[in-house]
Amino acid sequence: MAVAAAASLALVAVLPSPAGAAVGEFRYTYYDDLGNQAPGVLVDPDSRVCVTLPEAADPDTTEPAFAPRNFTGSTVTMFTGPDCDGDYYSLRPGGQASDRLKLRSALFN
Repeated sequence: MAVAAAASLALVAVLPSPAGAAVGEFRYTYYDDLGNQAPGVLVDPDSRVCVTLPEAADPDTTEPAFAPRNFTGSTVTMFTGPDCDGDYYSLRPGGQASDRLKLRSALFN
């Protein structure tokens, strides 16, 4: 039984771990359905997973988000298109950008 337990533990040790999280908040501003500026936030977003911002997902019907603030512990790469497509820019932990930076998706390291 001890051998089986040790073998199970060894197997768990070599399995890939799930993607971690970028601990903290990533904040941005978007325009709501009435055209008013509204705050958006991603809390502890998954690392190495593309996140399309739901409020800015459709280029045909929504404006891009803007003025990102990275309060996570990870660098974030932001994309002008959904699904991490288009031009991209990066913000280090604690960084922020002006209203001129437009984004629709983000990828955390």
